Amino acid sequence: MKQHTVRPVRSEEGLAREDQLAWKIARVAADPVPVDADVAEMIINRMIDNAAVAMASLARRPVINARAQAQAHPFSPGATVFGLPATTRVAPEWAAWANGVAVRELDYHDTFLAADYSHPGDNIPPVLAVAQHCGRSGKDLLRGLATGYEIQVDLVKAICLHKHKIDHIAHLGPSAAAGIGTVLGLSPAVIYQAIGQALHVTTTTRQSRKGEISSWKAYAPAFAGKMAVEAVDRAMRGEGAPNPIYEGEDGVLAWMLDGPGAVYQVPLPEPGEAKRAILDTYTKEHSAEYQSQALIDLARRLGPRIGDFDRVESIVIHTSHHTHHVIGTGANDPQKLDPHASRETLDHSIMYIFAVALQDGGWHHERSYAPERAQRPDTVRLWHRISTVEDPEWTRRYHATDPAEKAFGGRVVVTLTDGSTLEDEIAMADAHPLGARSFGREQYIAKFRALSEGVVSPVEQERFLDTVQRVASLGAGDLGRLNLEVDPARLGLLPARGLF
Repeated sequence: MKQHTVRPVRSEEGLAREDQLAWKIARVAADPVPVDADVAEMIINRMIDNAAVAMASLARRPVINARAQAQAHPFSPGATVFGLPATTRVAPEWAAWANGVAVRELDYHDTFLAADYSHPGDNIPPVLAVAQHCGRSGKDLLRGLATGYEIQVDLVKAICLHKHKIDHIAHLGPSAAAGIGTVLGLSPAVIYQAIGQALHVTTTTRQSRKGEISSWKAYAPAFAGKMAVEAVDRAMRGEGAPNPIYEGEDGVLAWMLDGPGAVYQVPLPEPGEAKRAILDTYTKEHSAEYQSQALIDLARRLGPRIGDFDRVESIVIHTSHHTHHVIGTGANDPQKLDPHASRETLDHSIMYIFAVALQDGGWHHERSYAPERAQRPDTVRLWHRISTVEDPEWTRRYHATDPAEKAFGGRVVVTLTDGSTLEDEIAMADAHPLGARSFGREQYIAKFRALSEGVVSPVEQERFLDTVQRVASLGAGDLGRLNLEVDPARLGLLPARGLF
């Protein structure tokens, strides 16, 4: 890996195209390096993971509506949509949209956290949609997804968006455009323009994850994927982007991020170097924001020690800056303590999540968010006794690069009504690669079976699992077999009426 110094420049300084970050990303995308075997295996794991969470969300309103929008745009050759027959094809940007919402709706797939946040599995729907539409092979798809993961992870390691209240999809637009460029074998010049366009239209604010959080939290990454597809299409037709998009005097770094004096060190693979960043990422065992994963596991073991929850005077979670300020009491969002809050808001309330996980001894992607569960009086009492504080040590460990130091958990202090206390802590979620029960292929398949049960027929489950595990052998035009068809009765109510 090479560290590239990236900073804003004044217009009179000039910046050669070859020195711009977007060009350097494009060169990585265009580099035809083979995909390492362990990287290919992890990509398959994440394709299984995405399919699992998509199947569990097919009948939810945001997914129904996104799917209906896609169906209003039939196209040939086109791409497939989760839940529909493989013969039903829509325009690839709309397939990326519908499938992206299905994957993202439950906040239940993979994650990477560093200088910023990300769900790199969001690259899969747009890259797969274009690969299907353009008749590419399984090996082409693997190369494209290796690029998408590489670029998003590298950007997340280097450039913080959230401290400037920019949503994390600003790293997804460029990574998806780069991944599509790899699938299609495009030149660096074309990919460069697509990256610039994709970044320009996906720099949005973090209000999508603040206050009254709505279904747009699921739509936002799908929007970035759709924009990436459209950006590549325009670039292939010869249309350009605002450049230098990152470093320009009125560009993203100078006006949306650290300002004219900003300096970033962005790691990217050297020419001929394998793209292995997917191996730095991790998935979720529980359907909740990633910072809650380890704390749910801690609650499962702490609950029996407490016993009678009416004995709890207070619970303080000592944790990282991110957990405290994004999903904790440091966010200063009263909605995070509201029993009538949306699922999306409860998903970003560690106080609620920890209370339910303590009482139930676990977490369920539907039951744990049900209104009757959130409004249970004993849960509300416990929930409102929980708070978070930032602990500098947990913040340091959150940003540590040494795997032995890295931590996404916290220390919990339970004070009981008799004045006694209980304490426990956890660094990593059990399912994390360094956790107590690290996820491997067996666990990904188990997650898929559990979330597909009652939605996808057993025969279709087995067909998909067999196909996806042989993705490298799929020939040109065979990628439609990576879709999953379900009984129309399982697709939920009729969609709401819109324009299309």
